[in-house]
Amino acid sequence: MRRFTWFNATSLTLGFVFLYLPMVILVIYSFNASKLVTVWAGFSTKWYGTLFQNEAFLDAAWVTVKVAVVSSTFAAVLGTMAAYVLVRGGRFMGRTLFSGMIYAPLVMPEVITGLSLLLLFIGIGFDRGMMTIILAHTTFSMCYVSVVVSSRLVSFDRSLEEAALDLGCSAFEAFRLVTLPIIAPAVISGWLLAFTLSLDDLVIASFTSGPSATTLPIKIYSAVRLGVSPEINALSTIMISIVTVGVISASLISKRAAVKQKRDEMAAERTAD
Repeated sequence: MRRFTWFNATSLTLGFVFLYLPMVILVIYSFNASKLVTVWAGFSTKWYGTLFQNEAFLDAAWVTVKVAVVSSTFAAVLGTMAAYVLVRGGRFMGRTLFSGMIYAPLVMPEVITGLSLLLLFIGIGFDRGMMTIILAHTTFSMCYVSVVVSSRLVSFDRSLEEAALDLGCSAFEAFRLVTLPIIAPAVISGWLLAFTLSLDDLVIASFTSGPSATTLPIKIYSAVRLGVSPEINALSTIMISIVTVGVISASLISKRAAVKQKRDEMAAERTAD
């Protein structure tokens, strides 16, 4: 076992400082009374009130949430179907091409993906707006869902499905009643991953969005190009707080589930003895 040396401690400290010090400074200056983000003029929360009165930011945030929910749902469904075909479909004509098309967005530069989708929408005469953003986000995020679900299906015990089929279930009923509940954690993880990718996307959304629909990352980027305002600091602080609460909540839920599972195993062992 390696010792925790001073070199390791220093490297770890510098790494955390490099990652999180800018966020800490951003949070602190979101409470700055001055309109100049680099000049401290006292503690104030007025920029949060100003932010919630900014209709442009609120509309962009609402569009972002709607796009993320819809696109991640579509991506979860399509990605699960693609993963099931890849893992359970056996060998069929075009399998290599199909798997390559599924995994291509993982390595494809976002600029190329966004530009190709833009040309597609222009070619078919599809007006850019919320629907085009949803289609674009579904296209690039479903491959991530497919990877997550495929890893779970590979380790899935198929004897459970066979038992359900022997008991009279159809293939669809066996999938709905046996397979889907077991792989549900992977599907949910894929949905959350797609949701996060959609919320964070800037490049693809900038190609496929239109005047009628602007996402929050695009709005923030456009505002920052004119200069960082205290409202941007306040908005970023809110987003950091939401992510922090989500991560802590997920960790607590996972820890409680692990403790409960361990207690159940110990109770089962006592019963067996």
